[in-house]
Amino acid sequence: MLLAQLNFKGKMYEVNLHSPIDLSIPLKNGSENPNAFHIPNPLFEPIRVGDFVGSVAMGSGANCENLHINAHGNGTHTECIGHITEERISINKTLQSFHFFAQVISVEPNQLENGDWQIPLSGIKNQLMEGIEAVIVRTLPNTSDKLNKIYSGNNPCYFEPALCSFLAENGVQHLLTDLPSVDREEDAGAMAAHKAFWQYPHSPRLKATISEMVFVPNEVKDGLYFLNLQIASFESDASPSKPILYPLS
Repeated sequence: MLLAQLNFKGKMYEVNLHSPIDLSIPLKNGSENPNAFHIPNPLFEPIRVGDFVGSVAMGSGANCENLHINAHGNGTHTECIGHITEERISINKTLQSFHFFAQVISVEPNQLENGDWQIPLSGIKNQLMEGIEAVIVRTLPNTSDKLNKIYSGNNPCYFEPALCSFLAENGVQHLLTDLPSVDREEDAGAMAAHKAFWQYPHSPRLKATISEMVFVPNEVKDGLYFLNLQIASFESDASPSKPILYPLS
């Protein structure tokens, strides 16, 4: 058993690094994935160069696939402020620390007068731990259909911008959610919740990230955890990601 001792706000915790909890949704070829914003499904196909086909099943000595994906619509991903800036800013240069104390918070959405569902500030405001670095918001009810849910065209739940402002003002650097976006599916480009969390453009938080379409299993209790937030080294505004939680004792 590999154990580590960690200090959070003057209290010592023990983390078992052999007990990871993967919050990412596996990215597959085809339609068996969550889908948002009408983005095409991932396509994994063997490379073809002359007579060579990168498939052992088709007679080659090795498998070699081209992967056609869009991080924002195909599954678990982490994005940086470059998602909303004219300037090109990459997640690879933004996220350069990968371990954080994180709090899991379960929240029931509120229904607005226009029929939309929204995660309100009131659902989190009185629960947030002081000094927490990352917040993982699990929406209720929490069902396995999130693993391959079609969000496109269905106006899924989103965050109240005031909640994102509150998290930013309290020093939360990393926001993770099981929703496809913190903003409304169609908002005429306002991106109000993204801008509130990144405090853009008045005071941009260049090291802050948002991860969307995570999945937090029901057996994971609300509370304090140790988070390892993993990305691919993409020089793009977002990357498929693999957030890993470790229980603390």
